[in-house]
Amino acid sequence: MTRLEQMLEETPYVAYLYGYPHKTAYRPFSPALPLESVWAEERREALFLYLHVPFCEMRCGFCNLFTAAGPRQDVVEGYLAALGRETRRVKEALGPATFARAAIGGGTPTLLDVAGLHTVFDLAEGVMGADLRNIPVSVEVSPETLDAGKLQALHSRGVDRVSIGVQSFLEPEVAAVKRPQKTAQVEAALELIRSLHFPTLNIDLIYGMEGQTVDSLLFSLRAALRFAPEELYLYPLYVRPLTFLGKKGRAWDDLRLSLYRAGRDFLLSQGYTQVSMRMFRARHAPDSQGPVYRCQEDGMVGLGCGARSYTQGVHYSSEYAVGSREVRSIIAAYSERTEASFGEVGYGFQLDAGEQRRRYMLLSLLADGVDLAVYQERFRASAWEDFPELAELEAHGLARRGEGRVLLTPEGVERSDLIGPWLHSGGVRERMQEYSWR
Repeated sequence: MTRLEQMLEETPYVAYLYGYPHKTAYRPFSPALPLESVWAEERREALFLYLHVPFCEMRCGFCNLFTAAGPRQDVVEGYLAALGRETRRVKEALGPATFARAAIGGGTPTLLDVAGLHTVFDLAEGVMGADLRNIPVSVEVSPETLDAGKLQALHSRGVDRVSIGVQSFLEPEVAAVKRPQKTAQVEAALELIRSLHFPTLNIDLIYGMEGQTVDSLLFSLRAALRFAPEELYLYPLYVRPLTFLGKKGRAWDDLRLSLYRAGRDFLLSQGYTQVSMRMFRARHAPDSQGPVYRCQEDGMVGLGCGARSYTQGVHYSSEYAVGSREVRSIIAAYSERTEASFGEVGYGFQLDAGEQRRRYMLLSLLADGVDLAVYQERFRASAWEDFPELAELEAHGLARRGEGRVLLTPEGVERSDLIGPWLHSGGVRERMQEYSWR
């Protein structure tokens, strides 16, 4: 039995691959790399700018993001001051650059007050030079932290996509994942977002929560569609180390696949198009505007403690943690850094030629497929020969060739969280297994 066959006998929910390699494969660089050298050979005409706000009102029971709950105002102010120092030093190292996309995430950016939000946008626009009114700009929000003033600030700065984490419209379900939100508050936040006419509203929902059924998931989906979101993400519940749910030692896999299928089929019946295992787009969603950005090829500049940056050969970030004490310690150390110290890259992963090819193939396959001609032109090699794993996927009915592409079949899409980890290189898998969660 092959490794894929063994994995297919087990859970389809292994891990969500939104980047490659995974952050748990990152390690300290010794010696640290000069920031200028990391970016020296990188194309800079279509970059993604990401700014991280590592604070939330509370930490949900499933959350393993880099965030601290309930920070004091002086901690927030110290962090924003350090973010300014980092932004100035990064801009100095980067030089002239054009940004094709921008996003502010966390954590919960709207935990900041209006002045704090404007500070972040001023750094993106005034220091980094991002043309925020002419490129797609996304911001993550939560029902608990929204008000009219904050939304008006986002609207005035060019935000065209607001993504809100709802998870469920049923209070017992969100209470089961340690998120004590009120449905009335969620609906009020959604009405407020809609009243300002942001071009794209995205709603995040979770399936697999304790007590959830197909009927209750469909209830939440119908409730979400009352607000006609242009995008909707369906996330399977993952129980990760050191989170509240992870400490309970429960198994959560029983219903996830049936819930996924019911949610997918319902959204397709309502005219949504499935973009990936998680993402669904409405017919009325606006066409993508602004410069072309290809996540497989174009770099990302991540600013803030917890943000990741990508060049072709180096991925880097601050160190990562989930535990409250460790997260706060990392944020405190970041907030004390001098501007000069941000000129070194001390933690990350260096991608050799093989890992660069694997990253390109993985990110393509799990999105809109691998264009075989583009792969050939970029790497002077055949994707089919570089990755015999593609033939194995095809043999199991999980992928197919057609019109010059390798695409996941519907059966492959629903196993994206198995296929991604299966395609990790041996070196990355070894690093991830050795990682010590803290």
